[in-house]
Order: sequence, then structure tokens, then C-alpha cells
Amino acid sequence: MSGEVLSVLRENLSEKDFKILAAIENEKVHLFVADAIQLCEPEKVWVSTDSPRDIEHSRQEAIRLGEEIPLNIPGHTVHFDGMEDQGRDREVTRYLVPAGDKLSPALNQIERETGLKEVRNLLKGAMKGRTMIVRFLTLGPANSIFSIPCLECTDSYYVSHSLNLLYRPGYEEFKRLGSRARFLATLHSAGELDQRMVSAQPDKKRIYIDYSTDTVYSVNTQYAGNTVGLKKLALRLTIRRADEEGWLAEHMFLMGVTGPNKRKTYLAGAFPSACGKTSTAMLPGETILGDDIAYFRAIEGKCRAANAEAGIFGIIQNVNAKDDPTIWKVLTSPGEVIFSNVLVKDGRPYWLGMGVEVPEEGENFSGKWFRGKKDAQGKEIPLAHKNARYTVSLKKLENCDPALDDPQGVELAGIIYGGRDARAWFPCQQSFNWDHGIVAYGACLETETTYAIIGQEGVQEINLMSIQDFVSIPLGKYVRNNLEFGKKLTQPPVVFAVNYFLRDGSGKFVNAVQDKHVWIKWMERRLHGELRARRTPTGYIPCLEDLQFLFREVLNKEYTPQDYRNQFTLRVPENLAKLERAEKFHRQHVEDAPPEVFQILEEQRYRLQEAARKFGERAAPECFPLDTE
Repeated sequence: MSGEVLSVLRENLSEKDFKILAAIENEKVHLFVADAIQLCEPEKVWVSTDSPRDIEHSRQEAIRLGEEIPLNIPGHTVHFDGMEDQGRDREVTRYLVPAGDKLSPALNQIERETGLKEVRNLLKGAMKGRTMIVRFLTLGPANSIFSIPCLECTDSYYVSHSLNLLYRPGYEEFKRLGSRARFLATLHSAGELDQRMVSAQPDKKRIYIDYSTDTVYSVNTQYAGNTVGLKKLALRLTIRRADEEGWLAEHMFLMGVTGPNKRKTYLAGAFPSACGKTSTAMLPGETILGDDIAYFRAIEGKCRAANAEAGIFGIIQNVNAKDDPTIWKVLTSPGEVIFSNVLVKDGRPYWLGMGVEVPEEGENFSGKWFRGKKDAQGKEIPLAHKNARYTVSLKKLENCDPALDDPQGVELAGIIYGGRDARAWFPCQQSFNWDHGIVAYGACLETETTYAIIGQEGVQEINLMSIQDFVSIPLGKYVRNNLEFGKKLTQPPVVFAVNYFLRDGSGKFVNAVQDKHVWIKWMERRLHGELRARRTPTGYIPCLEDLQFLFREVLNKEYTPQDYRNQFTLRVPENLAKLERAEKFHRQHVEDAPPEVFQILEEQRYRLQEAARKFGERAAPECFPLDTE
């Protein structure tokens, strides 16, 4: 430890905390903490270990300081973010790009020295009168090929409490690795707070990612997606590391699907926010390994996958007892849960779509709330925010997969891409091969913007692999890395696509909420070669008789030929238009797009045009041949 760093740490840390930090023999750790202290000027510094006492301390301090409010059910608390801090903020989330380097124009960025100066000026003195909390955690299982050590300094005990639930403890891992720890670092300050302990200067909110030093800076915000550095902010950094080392960091859930004779098959899925990602990962009777971020490694010719996280930061809107029994039980039983931006009345939380009678007044993210209350623009404020969340440890779920912390990960059999598409995509389909799936389903994934992102809702856009906002390398290179990854595998995962939001001519959804379970069960059987399919221009689709069997088996529901035609009639013009939008996006926004992208799209265009010539613009599923692959 250098003299200057030693002096800063000894001056600002208690003897106990200094010893805890000094036990990690890593100069870069000491330097980062010392720099954070000098920059943010906290009143004191607390260094957390993995001890149960320290873990509980974060929760108790969050309550004592008013960042969280206890609810009636033991262990449950609520946190409120400000009116203008209710989601990931694209506009103020930027990459710091060094001179001479460049990222794809689709990515939000700023010249590194300019951005670094701006965000550090905002952080200067930001922790005066408060405690800096120093946390050590790991992404991925500890002591594993998937492990990435992480360090976060924050002045929010709500953030520290969230870290307890969402990630694996890492203090002992840092001690074990010592100087070998190549870690990701986050420096966060909530900034000036109002009387409700809410960030009071949202106009000065900044979330900057310095990929040249593996560091995230976040200031004047509390929303966990902007402040818990190990979530999407770290994903941006792990994507670069994966690119460097030849593996994949993905915005995907991981789940185990049960087949005949208690067989378990692991699937991953990439869905933009509010498109059914967590509800798919949480299907009753299946097991959940993760709901947000997964790492893929090619090991001995097989794709092995692990959850980067150990908890869920999930959207709570529409979670109800009927459709989401597993998570509903957790949210209504004693145990550690953080609710955010819901309505609270008499110590009970309420959210949109929960399926119960709700109060006419209470407290929510706007303060005291009553039905009809309007914001500064005259727009009515809902009882809870559409992007209200719950935070919980995965191990609190009855269906948590036992392989969650397996250092070897699990063998991945299939990958699902799902968007929000009212017009074109089938409810489910299977790609012809790895390259076709990665391009036609992943790289061309299209959805509508939702309330999880600040800005206009309902705008149709390409969200490449549901990871576009987080890609910190050229987008074309990212697509290339996915294509090349498949070549490392003796049998790549089979790629599927789902769409829970297809509508008929009257605007009615053709999927019922629970139908997704049938699509997942169909995939599991296909992966083991047990079901036939029909070959359409865009992929393989289920056969009627198999769906009739699966709907009875899974949902105890009759499935008719008319249901089949409503869901699986090929809409040729809509699919051609979708393809045109995807191609335009790749030509305009994806630098160095692999030529395979345009070749695969052209082949799909030809197949669609041939289908229209033979069967018309609305081709019933029975038009297409059976394929036993």
C-alpha cells in the first residue's frame, strides 16, 4: 500500500475497518477506495464483510435512515424513488470513450475525459455528512470459471441492502484472490436527498461507464437499475471481458424445464423488459436458475451457463395469485423482500394488476397519494408505478434450482428470444439452425418500448438480442461473437422465438397468459426429438395434435383447430415488413454487420415471398410440410 493511499485510509477508517480492508492484498482495491473517499468526502467509511452481522447491518441502517419503511409482514420493507427516477435512464447513461476509440453510433457515449470530469465534479463532496459503504461481491458462483469479483462504494444503505439479496458475497473471494483479482468497480452517490430520502436533483443524474478502467460512476439517482452497479451497468463491462476472452455475457434468464420421467432440460431466454421474461422463468412446476443475466462458456464442446446474480429485481405489475403463484407466495409471506414504488396503505403494499381491491389513497412514489392526483404536467398519477419492483433472494423461492451456485454451471440445451409483437411473429417457433436463430430471432428481435425505460412507451424498435442498450463493443462484433460461439460447440443450443403479444384483427391477444407454459413444454420435447413440427418460412412450428395433447396435459385445456389457425397462420406482409425494418436497422446502425445477417434475411425474404405466391398473404399452418428434425 503506497504512502498516500495508506494515509488516506488510516485517516478515514476506524482501526477495525482498516484491518478488514488491508486483509485484501490488492493495491487497486485500496487505491479505488482511497480515491472515492477523497472525491466524495464522506463523514465516515464502513467496510462490510460477509458476516451475518454485517449483512443485517445494511438492512437495519436502511430502515433507521428512512431509505426503507417496514411493512406489516415481517422482513418486508418498501423503498420509494423520485418522480423522475423510475427506470433505466438511457439519456444520461453513457459510455466514456477514450480518444481514438469508437463504439457503434447506436450506443450513447461521450468523450472519456469530458465525461469523467463532468461526473467526478458531480460526485465531489457528494457524501458529506453520510457514510460511505464499501461492499465486496461476486458475479457468478464464487471460485468458478464464471466468477467476476466486484467492488461497490455507495452512500445508500438501500443499495447495500439490495446487494445482499441480489448477489453472492465476495469479501472472502477478494481475500483469496489478492492481487490476482481483476474486479469491476462502482462508485455511487444518491446525491442531495429530500425529506423522503429521495434523490433531489434528478436533472443532475448521470450514469457513466468507463470501460477502459472497468469502472461505473452513478450519481443523483437511487433507482436500483441505475445504482446497483452489478446489474446492467456491470453487464456492459462483462460484455467487453467476454469479447476479450471468448465467452458470452447475455441478458437472459435460466430455467430448468421438467420433461417425461422427471427429466430436466435447461433453457435460457432473452426478453426486453415487460415482455414476459420473469413470468416465463417462474413458471410453476419448473425450476428457476436466474431471471436476468447469464454467462455462457464453451467447455469441452458443450455450452455451460451460470447466473451472474443470486436474486431477482423483478417488475411487480400484474403479479397475482392466479398467474404467478410462486412469486405471489414469497411476496405475501414473512421473509426478506424490498418493494419499490408501490402504494402503501396501513402497512400493506398494493400494485397495478395484483387482482385485489385497492385503496383510494395511501403513500407512493409521489408522496401522499389519492385517486385523481395529477403530476406537474396534469397527468393522473397511478396508485403504483408501472415499473414498480420487488427485490428478493432466489433461494427464498420454492422452485429455486439446486444448481444455482454450482461452479460448473449447467449444460444449456436451448435459447429463447421473445419480443412484444402485435402483428407478425408466431407465439412460438424454432430456428432452422444456430446461425438462423441468432440472426433472425436474436439480432432482429423487435419489440415495443415499455415503462421499464424512461421515455415514450409503445414505440416499435429493434432491441438486438434484448441487450442492445448494454453492448459496449461494436454491435456487429457482438453478433459475430454469437455466431462464432456456436462453432466452438459440438451441439449448439437450439434457438427458439416466442411472442406472447400477437393480436387478431380485432386487437385481441391470441395467446392466453398461461399458454406460455405449453410453448416451453413443446420446446423441451423438441430438444429431445420427441415431437414433429411444420416447416414454415420463418422456422418450425408445432403440430396441431401435439398442441392438443400438451394443452390438456399442461393446462387441462381444450385446444381447437381454430385456436391453431388463429395463432399459427403465417402473416406474410407483416413478416416481410418486420424483415425490412430489421435489415434497415442493421445497415444504418450496426457497423461491420456480419454478411451472414443479410444473407439469412434475404433467404427468409425469398421463402416468405414463395409462401405468398403459393398460399396467399395469410397461409394457414396446415399449408406447410411436416418435418421430423
